[in-house]
Amino acid sequence: MGNRLQNRVAMITGASRGIGKGVARRLGQEGASVSLLDIAEEDLQETAKELESEGISVFSAQVDVTDPEQVESAVSQTVERFGRLDILVNNAGVIRDNLLFKMTDEDWQTVMDVHLKGSFNCSRAAQKVMVEQKYGRIINLSSTSALGNRGQANYSAAKAGLQGFTKTLAIELGKLGITVNAIAPGFIETDMTRATAERIGVSFDAFVEEMKKRIPVQRSGQPEDIANAVVFFAEENSSFVNGQVLYVAGGPTD
Repeated sequence: MGNRLQNRVAMITGASRGIGKGVARRLGQEGASVSLLDIAEEDLQETAKELESEGISVFSAQVDVTDPEQVESAVSQTVERFGRLDILVNNAGVIRDNLLFKMTDEDWQTVMDVHLKGSFNCSRAAQKVMVEQKYGRIINLSSTSALGNRGQANYSAAKAGLQGFTKTLAIELGKLGITVNAIAPGFIETDMTRATAERIGVSFDAFVEEMKKRIPVQRSGQPEDIANAVVFFAEENSSFVNGQVLYVAGGPTD
């Protein structure tokens, strides 16, 4: 498709499906070698084979992003395989939706750990390599839910937290040639939004149709829409864009 990321190496967490898979494919199409991290081994292997068959250079590792040792190991293996690490996309996420009075300690902690601790672990490990290179791009996946969403006190808090995390890292790492930005997707058709439809007891098709009515461009988002925004933040020409949160939602957000 292009060569905007030729000779770059990108690590994507939660890469086996949905937005993560879409991002990995798009970065690979722009010339990057991709390191795919996910906890779901079977899905990860299938995605790795699929991308390799499309001519993309791939490394994959089963990783729980909440475990710093596993993350450090994956970063080391990626650098060993490709010689460098230029781009980190913190995409791994889970939902444990419930209204506050029904939300368990585990529902809260699991979401916090994967989104916040996971992004912290991966960013801390990746920046060591990026600082030595004097070059890097860290892209965090937030959400429009950061602005508040019924039944998602845990997810909303985590996604809002990622925006603060992004802006702080941008300040700390900017002088070292590393930019840090975030993307906040609106409604994107993925397994995660399918699970949301199931939770509220409607068919996914009906859910999509209802969501479209609320989106000014009158369509739902696809993983590719987020991947295009990632490419923008990831490329060399975006070096003066730092600490920003880009809402990719088909319309304005509050």
